[in-house]
Amino acid sequence: MMDHQNRGHALLGPSKAYQWMACTPSARLEEEFPDTSSEAAAEGTLAHELAELKVRNYFYSVEFGKRKLTAAIKKKKKEHADLWQEEMMGYTDDYLDFIKSTALVSPTEPYVAIEKQVDLTAYIPDGFGTADCILICGDTIHVIDFKYGKNPNGRVSAEHNPQMQLYALGAYEAYRMLYTIKRVRMSIVQPRLPEGITTWETTLEELLAFGQVVKEKAALAIEGKGEFSPAEKTCRYCKARGKCRARAEENVKLAFSDGFRKKPPLITNEEMGNYLRQGTDIAKWISDLQAIALKECLAGNEVPGWKAVEGRGSRDWTDLDQVFAHLTEAGIPDAILWERKPITPAALEKALGKKEYVAQTEGYVLKKPGKPALVPASDKRPAITNKISAEEAFKEENDHE
Repeated sequence: MMDHQNRGHALLGPSKAYQWMACTPSARLEEEFPDTSSEAAAEGTLAHELAELKVRNYFYSVEFGKRKLTAAIKKKKKEHADLWQEEMMGYTDDYLDFIKSTALVSPTEPYVAIEKQVDLTAYIPDGFGTADCILICGDTIHVIDFKYGKNPNGRVSAEHNPQMQLYALGAYEAYRMLYTIKRVRMSIVQPRLPEGITTWETTLEELLAFGQVVKEKAALAIEGKGEFSPAEKTCRYCKARGKCRARAEENVKLAFSDGFRKKPPLITNEEMGNYLRQGTDIAKWISDLQAIALKECLAGNEVPGWKAVEGRGSRDWTDLDQVFAHLTEAGIPDAILWERKPITPAALEKALGKKEYVAQTEGYVLKKPGKPALVPASDKRPAITNKISAEEAFKEENDHE
């Protein structure tokens, strides 16, 4: 079984390939900053561990049968009680179902590798990565990646995805002597997002051409050379993003240059779109800058013009049972002390798990439309307007006749 908690990360790892290929000096720059973790990252690691158990049980049931699977899941649930959510069972089932359906439609039984560490040294110095699942059937390699994030802004497409292509290159190098590969298919499964599965296919020739580009970019990145290329997507997960001079200068130029401010009294919709696009990283940069400055102030370092203070606090009971016993004795009625409110559909789904929630609530849930939100045109959701269509207007006229 893969040790997800402690699995290594290469300097030029596949998961950050988009960053270091677009901005080659950033990889070495990041070495000055410590690794950080978050609850979302720990939750994702646990989901990956659970997904691996299920996939292993399905394909290798002789070595890892139902009893071992049940025991392993029970152990995970106990060890990670603070992170465990029943909905994780449903989402990892979705991932397994995709792999199962892919394998079942294959013309012949595929070879399956789970959590396979692939060697990328043919393209990246000391390079390696871990592919969640690799299926090989006939002349086709299919690499499948599981992502547990639920933020719509974190939606990832498989099309021309550098991380996926690096996993595919590693898979090709690992199995090229055993299989005659001509086609490469890549899929990303994000079960917590609507329409969260994307698949892209390419030829071996195109993949190997990408590998040559990787070699060139990796040679620069490993030496810390090349041009800085700050951009919203490039800087998103860079550990140096808060203090990077290239990013700071680019955002200052965008926000304060005469070319940005010198405009007619009214702007056009085209200019509005450009300003929003250009300003996206400015807002994130300011937020990153504030986080870094607060950290410096808390460490006792001076940031001229700024200081850290205690924010608005909150109140809590020293002993809930004791104070409520006292209040009840004082004649305060339970109607004041306790709030009774129904559980929300979202909270119930989290408590029961996706499948049980659907089974118990089908026909009882009203889907309310969300508030209009402005997103980039690349977002997969359909566009909406508040403009009445001719069909709707005609219907309204008939209703009033």
